[in-house]
Amino acid sequence: MKLVYFRGERPNFGDEINRILWQHLVPDEFLDDDESELFLGAGSIIRDRGPAMKHVMGSGYGGYAAVPDMADGTWNVVWLRGPLTAARLGLDPSLAIADAAILLRETPLPPPEAGTGIAFMPHFESATRGDWARVCSLAGITFLDPRDDPGHLVARIRGAKIVIAEAMHGAIIADALRTPWIPVLPLHPVHRMKWNDWAASLGLDLSPSRLPPSNLLEAYTTATGLDGKGARSRALLGSGPAGIANAGLRRIAAARLRHLAERVEPQLSADARIETATERCRAALDRFVAGRRATAPRPVAATALRARRAEAS
Repeated sequence: MKLVYFRGERPNFGDEINRILWQHLVPDEFLDDDESELFLGAGSIIRDRGPAMKHVMGSGYGGYAAVPDMADGTWNVVWLRGPLTAARLGLDPSLAIADAAILLRETPLPPPEAGTGIAFMPHFESATRGDWARVCSLAGITFLDPRDDPGHLVARIRGAKIVIAEAMHGAIIADALRTPWIPVLPLHPVHRMKWNDWAASLGLDLSPSRLPPSNLLEAYTTATGLDGKGARSRALLGSGPAGIANAGLRRIAAARLRHLAERVEPQLSADARIETATERCRAALDRFVAGRRATAPRPVAATALRARRAEAS
C-alpha cells in the first residue's frame, strides 16, 4: 500500500508532514510502493486516481480537480478532513472528523525551538512568489518557510508565541500543538474553501485577516489569477524601476503583518474539542490497521513450507 500526498516542484510543509507522521502511527512495512492500493494522508488530495483501491485517512477535497465518483467501488473512506468535504463528495457527515495532521499529537515531537517569538508562515506559493522573508525581517517577526524541513518547522511552531498563518497547515499544526494562531486569508481564492472545511470540523469560527501582496509579482497574480512564474514576468516585475515599487510593497506588508501581531486576537480550538477529535482519528486509524492485519495472509512456518515443497517434488 503506497502513501500518497501532494508532491510539487518544491516541498510544502502541509504535504511533507506526511513523511514524519505515518512512520509513528502505522506498523513497520505497513506502507510500501505497491500502487494497487493507495493510502491517502494529509492534504487536499481527494480526486480521481484511477482503478487502485484508495483508503482515505483525514484527507480533504480542495476543489483543485473534479469531484471523483465515490461510489465506483474503489474508495474506502476511513475519515475525512471536514464537513464541507463530506458534502461535496455526497458522503455521511459523521465521517468528517479532522485533518490527519492532528495526529501529530500522537507522535514524538521535537523540543520547542527557543526564541521563535511571533512567526509567520505564508502559503508555499506565496513563499515562492513573494518577498516574505524580507517582509518578516522588516516587521521583526520570524519567517517560517513552508519549504523547509517539516521537523524543524514543527519545533519552531512549538516554540512560537503566536503563529500567523496563510498556510492552512501552519494553523492546523499550531492548533494541534496548542500554539495560538491568527488566520490570514490566502492571497489566491482557490485555497480558501479548505480552511473553512477544517475549521468546521473543530467548531472554529474563522475571521481571517488580510495581508497585501509583498511585491509586484504577487500583486499581478492576485489581480489576474495567473501564476506569473515565467522568466519574463519575473524579470519585468522584479528589477529596474519595479524595484522601487517592490520596496514600497514590502514596507506596507511589514506594517500590516506587525499590526496583526499586535492587535489581532489569536485563536485556538477548545481543548475538549481537539482531544475528542484526536481520539476519534486515532481510533479510526487503529481500526483500519487492525482490520488489515486480521485479513493479511498468515506466514507459513519454515518447517511446514519445507514439508510442502518435499511433497510437491
